[in-house]
Amino acid sequence: MDLNTESCILKIYASTTDRIGSKLLYEHIVNIARDRGISGVTVYRGVMGYGLSSSISSAKFWELTEKLPVMIEIIDNNDVINEFYKLIEPDLLKMPKGCLVIVEPVTVKLHKPGKH
Repeated sequence: MDLNTESCILKIYASTTDRIGSKLLYEHIVNIARDRGISGVTVYRGVMGYGLSSSISSAKFWELTEKLPVMIEIIDNNDVINEFYKLIEPDLLKMPKGCLVIVEPVTVKLHKPGKH
């Protein structure tokens, strides 16, 4: 990622149970991002939350539910993020469940790769 270009974060809010075909949504997105050379992706699992068409889901050790909120956060320069979103948008639109997608500008101060 070039630090001299405008960067942004693409955030996808969904559920841990959301799927694209037979794959979990977050795994599908991370794999595509990796294949496309996106600078970084992190998936966060929430402990509690709800969306427009769902009831409140929470993580309590005595419950067997696996449906929890999840946020997929993807960072790169604006052009790369916009192209990536165009690529995944059809999959998101075909999902039977809802999701929320936002893009926020970000200033990258350091992007130092580590050793493999």
